[in-house]
Amino acid sequence: MKVGILGAGHIAAKMGRTLMEMSRSGADDLKELCYCVASRDLARAREFAAQWGFSKAYGSYEEMLSDPDVDLVYVATPHSFHYPHVKMCLEHGRNVLCEKSFMLTLAQAEEIIALARSKGLLVAEAAWPRYTPFSWEIKKMLDEGILGEPQSMTASLCFPILHKERVAKSSLGGGALLDLGIYPLHFALMHFGSDIKKIQSQAVVSEGGVDLQESISIIYNNGRMAALHASVTGGDSLEATINGTKACMIVDNVTNPCKAVVYGRNRELIAEYTAPAQLTGFEYEVLACKRAIEEHSCETRELPHSEILTAMRIMDSLLADWGVKLG
Repeated sequence: MKVGILGAGHIAAKMGRTLMEMSRSGADDLKELCYCVASRDLARAREFAAQWGFSKAYGSYEEMLSDPDVDLVYVATPHSFHYPHVKMCLEHGRNVLCEKSFMLTLAQAEEIIALARSKGLLVAEAAWPRYTPFSWEIKKMLDEGILGEPQSMTASLCFPILHKERVAKSSLGGGALLDLGIYPLHFALMHFGSDIKKIQSQAVVSEGGVDLQESISIIYNNGRMAALHASVTGGDSLEATINGTKACMIVDNVTNPCKAVVYGRNRELIAEYTAPAQLTGFEYEVLACKRAIEEHSCETRELPHSEILTAMRIMDSLLADWGVKLG
């Protein structure tokens, strides 16, 4: 499979490193992953290609998308460009893995998914914790009753990143929810599901019109509850706690879970689990897309379109409640 990266910024570099290391793994079907990169600045594309071992560099997105050998395009541009860039990829007949947040709005997401399905192309969201084996191991342990009956969870992601332009500007799809809050949200949806009774929230909104921090309470029809928090103004918080009738579990990182510790009712240590060694964590979403393309599927098994749309629907509603309009 030959991958093209659209964009050459920070997140693209992480994927570039991932693909380079995957291609060096020795597997014959992964040797051509590092195929091409496109940037509006040809010099930047060439520098990126040289750094990460890509065969080709393009000075325009359209030129790369016209290359018939591109099997999958990873869209690594800011949220506000996802809709036009993913649409462009699909119209050129390219399968797409789009960085989170998938789109700015539910309407955009619905249109893009319908377009992909009409063309028989894959379109996936790169919400990487939804793909890692350890995330699925945590889900399996919960389903098998390691905590008894799960009752509640808290999950947060907070980093002081308001100085970043893409976070501070509403025109770029900024704010805490789409950049950080999507991770606790996906954590809740993955482990507690989407049979939701009610959602309540509060947010602090900047003078520039972006959400700076928020608290989100999700009440499920089965009586479970998830308390989620995200902030771009301070902190370095990324843990989750899941409380059950017999025990509780603390997960170290909602963006890339690597450790889970289970404690009993008296706070005694019951078990400790560690994720297997990984390259960057991004490799699993690439492998999921590879499998979906080989299966001629328009969606990945790990994050189907229905769950992408559920997350987008919730975020649409939250932003509307806060009076935040992005893009």
